[in-house]
Amino acid sequence: MTDRRTYPANDRVAHDSLRGQLDGVAFRAGSPKMVGAVLADLHVSPDQSRARRDRQRLMGEVVTVLEDHDGLSFVICDDGYVGYIDSDVLTDVTTPTHRVATMATHTYAEENFKSDVGTQLPFGARLTVLDERPKFYETNHGFVPKKHLRPLDRPFEDPATVAQLHFQVPYLWGGNSTRGIDCSGLIQAAMTVCDIACPGDSDMQREGLGEHISGPYQRGDLMFWKGHVGMMVDEEVMIHANAHHMAVAYEPIAAAIIRIQAQGDGPLLAHKRL
Repeated sequence: MTDRRTYPANDRVAHDSLRGQLDGVAFRAGSPKMVGAVLADLHVSPDQSRARRDRQRLMGEVVTVLEDHDGLSFVICDDGYVGYIDSDVLTDVTTPTHRVATMATHTYAEENFKSDVGTQLPFGARLTVLDERPKFYETNHGFVPKKHLRPLDRPFEDPATVAQLHFQVPYLWGGNSTRGIDCSGLIQAAMTVCDIACPGDSDMQREGLGEHISGPYQRGDLMFWKGHVGMMVDEEVMIHANAHHMAVAYEPIAAAIIRIQAQGDGPLLAHKRL
């Protein structure tokens, strides 16, 4: 049975990897494009009147475009997710050098914090540094404070620290940024900047991340329920994006296990460690 979230085909086109498995579609290798907008919603369906947001892509992420049809691009993302993105937010690929390493930053028209602000960028957005000034980097999107960027070749080392950076970010179903995030988006954000490959949804993460553990909890352990995931920050407390708090919040793991089961979402399914 195919998983539509990672199945690179629609009624018109399919990725070359599916040759011999489908009829009546055009097979393509696809072409790389980069997300040029601050955020781009990835939709499950091309019918934008009914399509919900599946996930989000951040500025600087590269996707493989299989088709541009009626203003929507059918894409494969670098985490294997497929879906539809507005074509006008995609640009030619450049080479990002840095990512936003603070909860948010701003782009400025000049290397002066009093100059006009261009836009606000969330944690994880990727930029290309063109020049280094005393306190700012000149990037392909304007000037950004040097303290707010981190080179891509210097990944973070502790996913739990990254998750904690998102404390009190509002909950958003399918969200992937510090403007709004859900449970699996938080885990993916924490893993990605530590150069740990991580799929987009909690069931995929339960299957693909870490080893099953029994015994005491420790920092960085992943806790999985049906449709939900959190990360331990110590032996007693978990951080997770959740609809109960409508935010990224800390919660004692013992209390969370009782509360989540009592609200009808079932028992803890897995305790895993990277």
